[in-house]
Amino acid sequence: MKRCSIARRAIFHYTCPVPTKVIAVANQKGGVGKTTTAINLAACLAALGRRVLLFDLDPQANATSGLGLEKIEGGSAYRVLLGEGGLLDKIRNTAYDRLEVIPSEVDLCGLDIELARSDNHLQRVTGVLQPVLDSQRFDLILVDCPPSLGILTLNAFAASDGVLVPLQCEYYALEGISMLNRIMGQLHDTGVNPNLELLGVVMTMFDGRTKLSQQVVSEVREHFGDKVFDILIPRSTRLAEAPSFGKPIIYYDKYSAGAAAYELLAQEVAARLDRVPEAAVQAATQSPEPAPAQTVSQAGPT
Repeated sequence: MKRCSIARRAIFHYTCPVPTKVIAVANQKGGVGKTTTAINLAACLAALGRRVLLFDLDPQANATSGLGLEKIEGGSAYRVLLGEGGLLDKIRNTAYDRLEVIPSEVDLCGLDIELARSDNHLQRVTGVLQPVLDSQRFDLILVDCPPSLGILTLNAFAASDGVLVPLQCEYYALEGISMLNRIMGQLHDTGVNPNLELLGVVMTMFDGRTKLSQQVVSEVREHFGDKVFDILIPRSTRLAEAPSFGKPIIYYDKYSAGAAAYELLAQEVAARLDRVPEAAVQAATQSPEPAPAQTVSQAGPT
């Protein structure tokens, strides 16, 4: 029996087994640092002690090669999403502790057409991920989505608890995210994924020397408020070089500005994922008399 407790003192403590979170890293606009963010955030969260699975759902397979893995025919989730085999068999180790990957390859390109003709075409990723979630091998699954709002990206949204959006510091930044936000709202409102929410927006390719970058950040913060992460990912030559060596930035140049930025982003993401559930806090604060601890039983496997 799983047990969780809320301790009611000056500071509230909430401890219980946390289910695996699924986060889609997405932006339909290419060249915004989406895959760079997926790779480096995954590596930095693993370095913080999280057990992370990076699911490369982009047919370009840049997240796969960016972690130093070769694109192997039959190694992707293609056949699994068509109903052949299981996703657990596709998971591969990386050179980095607590970081594993489901690789991609070019055959995923055909899934937009093939899944569109199938039943439950928006729930395929949800279905194949369930055994992975049930295995409890990972604390977090990051899904690197294609740079589009096609079937694969919509499947990732349907399977995710939240969406993290990398946004380049350029003039058309808000135009792209408004469309993505609209799609997320439709999936939420139609019941495809009523729990879907925007985890946050991370500003990438920031150049503090330009007025444009500062204006874009200011405008995005005004529009999305505290959904925008505090850390700004700088435009960096070292970040651009790291994928060609098959390494996340913290292993390619751990003293670079890019490494420091993604380490801070990982801390922000971890803090958002670990927030005390609001309902739990309210229940504790509404208790008529202070108590050393309140124990709540939660159904689950023994």
